[in-house]
Amino acid sequence: VNNDSSQYKITLSGTVKSPKLNFDPPFLILMPVPLGVETETDINIIPQDYLRQLRIQVELPEIELEDGDSIYPFSVQFSEGQDVVLSSHGKNKQLICNISFRSSKPLSFLGNICFTDEEEN
Repeated sequence: VNNDSSQYKITLSGTVKSPKLNFDPPFLILMPVPLGVETETDINIIPQDYLRQLRIQVELPEIELEDGDSIYPFSVQFSEGQDVVLSSHGKNKQLICNISFRSSKPLSFLGNICFTDEEEN
């Protein structure tokens, strides 16, 4: 440095944080309803450690009925969009997701709705 031929050793350390999604509530129980009637609820998706904008994607379960037919009784809507965005404070803004269920046939189900970003986190 400044034409000094001395050697300097610099040690750097850091922590890599993988982006993740947290949910409030962490699991979902929808009320039983009569056939053909919709039940719904909102959940908060709380992104953490995202450094750039990414779109959240949703994989809904296909449910096979006793008669062999398959249906997709769940639907998902994001009231304010499904992009992870950084706020002016450097934190990720939470997303509000509406999950609804409707079936014209009797059905009980325990399973997963999978939320991922474009990089499959």
